[in-house]
Amino acid sequence: MKNLFDITGKTALVTGGSRGIGLMIAKGFVEAGARVYIASRKTAVCNEVAQELSQSGACVAISADLSSEAGVKALGDAIRERETSLNILVNNAGATWGEPFETFPESAWDKVLALNVKAPFFLARELMSLLKKGASADDPSRIINIGSISGLGTGGSAFSYGASKAAIHQMTRNWAYQFARDQITVNCIAPGTFPSKMTDFIMENESYIKTLISDIPLGRFGTAEDAAGLAIFLSSRAAAWMTGNIIPVDGGEMVRPSNSLL
Repeated sequence: MKNLFDITGKTALVTGGSRGIGLMIAKGFVEAGARVYIASRKTAVCNEVAQELSQSGACVAISADLSSEAGVKALGDAIRERETSLNILVNNAGATWGEPFETFPESAWDKVLALNVKAPFFLARELMSLLKKGASADDPSRIINIGSISGLGTGGSAFSYGASKAAIHQMTRNWAYQFARDQITVNCIAPGTFPSKMTDFIMENESYIKTLISDIPLGRFGTAEDAAGLAIFLSSRAAAWMTGNIIPVDGGEMVRPSNSLL
């Protein structure tokens, strides 16, 4: 039982691993003893982050633009050149777009759906053979999709973002059934508010921060430990019999009563 949460020696790929929640998870994996690949569109930043994380363990940067199927294939090729099996795939890379309904453009749908829905699908397909090779009945390979509580609730002006996250939640359940016989589990983390580049605009407004925190029952934003802890758990022996779950990590936002019921 003492090794229940151990992921030492596992090989992981974290897309969008150079910043935000992806970086939090990648850092946690490295410090927990996994060999971690981080993929990001910004080559210089990705290399710099990998170099920093390598001070604590094994981390390799791969430049990748996942906005097209060709870019996804290039990342798949790069991983296959370096590894014969893969234990963990974290589909974290994504985009958002906030704009009023009246002016919300087609490009906002194209960009967000390409990164948040199509890229995870094509990348899982590209790496499926490696995931199968890394799997066993006692310790399956893991796909961890990053969704959002925006895909569980309503409101806001990020119309394509919420829809894309609802789609990745559904895809998680679909994959969980399809890939179970291959000894691959598929679960989804649905974060609430974490400090990241995606939420930088929020962190610059003190009054808005206070309003947001007042809506979180546990009274704070998410931390690196919150994101990494759940990802490590889902990748460890402790979660080997869990699949098809959408797990909010949100400080209790999804269970807060609506104002109409207070």
